[in-house]
Amino acid sequence: MADPITFESFFEEEMERLLRALYVITGSRAEAEDIAQDAFIRIFERWDSVRTMENPSGYLYRTAMNRFRNEYRRATQTLRRTVRFAPAPDVFDAVDDRDLAVKSLGRPGRRGIRTIASGASRRNSPAVWKVWTALAERRIRLDG
Repeated sequence: MADPITFESFFEEEMERLLRALYVITGSRAEAEDIAQDAFIRIFERWDSVRTMENPSGYLYRTAMNRFRNEYRRATQTLRRTVRFAPAPDVFDAVDDRDLAVKSLGRPGRRGIRTIASGASRRNSPAVWKVWTALAERRIRLDG
């Protein structure tokens, strides 16, 4: 029977490979180092049983991935609690603005401008601004 591997030699063999794998997953060297250190600490605490396992490297990687998943889950839950998402835009507002613009462009003169001014729920909305610009260009073409 071969001598059991020491923790120090296991650490030296696995640390760089584990860091590379975690860097690919996290995208951050600092976060990869933190997760790797935590995984090695957990392995060290259980070293007597881990060193006799058939695949101690697999146990190390599983420990590191579990740590990553827990951190990711915790961050996601914190984000959900602290950030309130804006309500989805009302698609019918855009349709109403477009409908008003089409109707107004069909009528020449001041009547079309009055329709825009009285019918628009938001005078500063992008659709109203586009209509005003289109009416001004139309007036310049008719006058010029």
